[in-house]
Amino acid sequence: MTPEQFQKSLADTTPPAGLAGPLEALWHAAKGDWRRAHTIVQKDEADPTHAWVHAHLHREEGDLANAAYWYRRAGRPVAEGDIARERKAIAEVLLDAAGRGRPV
Repeated sequence: MTPEQFQKSLADTTPPAGLAGPLEALWHAAKGDWRRAHTIVQKDEADPTHAWVHAHLHREEGDLANAAYWYRRAGRPVAEGDIARERKAIAEVLLDAAGRGRPV
């Protein structure tokens, strides 16, 4: 799936089949379902990709201390700026890695 296809899928009522957990969480977050997104990333808190999306979700929630913890767990710098732009950038990285068959 390309980033463009992912963005287009946001007009649908359900996420595309076969999305990895972190991408599915980003899809739900973009649709305004923070709780569902959060539940998804909590399923594998040891995975850096889940932790990265977990960080993003807590930043979106406004819990910046918790977000910073999850960015550290993910091995990523604490993000700043526009939440939607960050969500899109994370999705692009994850989709690119998936397309190349590589871990993030």
